[in-house]
Amino acid sequence: MNRYAIRAIYLFELSRAWRTLLQSIATPVISTSLYFVVFGSAIGSSMSQIHGIGYAAFIVPGLIMMMLLTESITNASFGIYMPRYSGTIYEVLSAPVSHVEILVGYVGAAATKSIILGLLILVTARIFVDYRIEHPVWMALFLILTAVTFCLFGFIIGIWADGWEKLQIVPSLIVTPLAFLGGSFYSIEMLPSFWQKVALLNPVVYLISGFRWSFYGVADVNPAVSLGMTCGFLAICLALVGWIFKTGYRLKS
Repeated sequence: MNRYAIRAIYLFELSRAWRTLLQSIATPVISTSLYFVVFGSAIGSSMSQIHGIGYAAFIVPGLIMMMLLTESITNASFGIYMPRYSGTIYEVLSAPVSHVEILVGYVGAAATKSIILGLLILVTARIFVDYRIEHPVWMALFLILTAVTFCLFGFIIGIWADGWEKLQIVPSLIVTPLAFLGGSFYSIEMLPSFWQKVALLNPVVYLISGFRWSFYGVADVNPAVSLGMTCGFLAICLALVGWIFKTGYRLKS
């Protein structure tokens, strides 16, 4: 394992986040904080508790997970798309660096940024609402696993995209709506029976449900199922990335 190559790619990608601190860190934290103000304070004050949890506290895991999904995809897709766009990816591919090392460098940096953002929002949420974390180890596991999985997904999107428009299609038109419909602001048990079954077709439901369970011990879906779904999606992403490197799809042409 070439640790120097991994470190070089990893630090280069992280340095880009520090150079654009306002866009990379401050903007997601501020925009998510506005959700706490609007939904937690304004709307939450007029809503009853959900599963015995105040509404403002109930939406904390959902908001963190919603931000984590979108930022993980955006960070990873932009991180690999820029070298393709500028042509510097060929220098990386021709260097004595294995595909695994390239993947660890890019995805590791993107996941680190996403996890830092998630923790910052978790801390910021304390300003607006009082919440508890019953299973901190499981919370950290879901946070890291989700960040790595969706950074891999973003890595795939960054290789698939052949223009800036395509780079934004999946996060803005698919992932964000799925996050809104995945129980970020409500429990799917509040839906009619038919729509509960439809909601279970949304993979984001399992991520949010498992993450919320780590906070309050309540979930719409069995936490073991949520963990299994996340690991399954991780395996699919790893298989796709392996195929991309094996065939050179949009990397060598």
